[in-house]
Amino acid sequence: MIGPVVEWLTDPANWEGDRGVISQTLAHLEYSFIALLLAALVAVPLGLYIGHTGRGRVVVVSAAGGFRAIPSLGVLFIAVLLLLPRLSGEAAFEVPSLIVLFILAIPPILSGVYSGVQQVDPSARDAAKGMGMTGRQVLFEVEMPCALPLIFSGMRSAMLQIIATATIAAIVGLGGLGRYLIDGQATQDYAEMASGALLVALLALAVDFVFGLVQRLVVSPGLATNG
Repeated sequence: MIGPVVEWLTDPANWEGDRGVISQTLAHLEYSFIALLLAALVAVPLGLYIGHTGRGRVVVVSAAGGFRAIPSLGVLFIAVLLLLPRLSGEAAFEVPSLIVLFILAIPPILSGVYSGVQQVDPSARDAAKGMGMTGRQVLFEVEMPCALPLIFSGMRSAMLQIIATATIAAIVGLGGLGRYLIDGQATQDYAEMASGALLVALLALAVDFVFGLVQRLVVSPGLATNG
């Protein structure tokens, strides 16, 4: 199997055009980052609020944990069946897929943000309040910077899950590296399937490496060591 996979990956024809590896990789990244951004816009503010105030902790965190048990493939088919009559063109398949990826990304981001704020040293909060900081200042100038290691950890975990799960969206016609798994299975081209799986794994490792570099630049060395 190694030989056919190497042959498939080194064939220039598989890297060119709309169906080529470069085009499908870019599509995979586009869907993944859109889903991550949408999830972060919801989960980060919610996690900061819950971690800072302690309000709604049980309900929201338990609900986020429940999202983890939702079967992604089942939700994808339900979303397609519900939205397909209401949407047209590529949106009929892109929107349901993004909804599934969005739901999948919320729990790790929410948990990372909430846990990061909760684990801030209480003495740091007390010192900030003693200096006359408002609750908002304590959140954004003390708690959030100290929580960055766990916030990034949640974001990285969410992104890895999104990249891996985005492959199943090819079942309903979405582009991305999952196309090689689905199309390869349809034609019994196992070299294409194995190559697609390898490309997804490499993409996940590459994106996680980039996130790690960004985390090193953003998080202070002391916090990174402690986190």
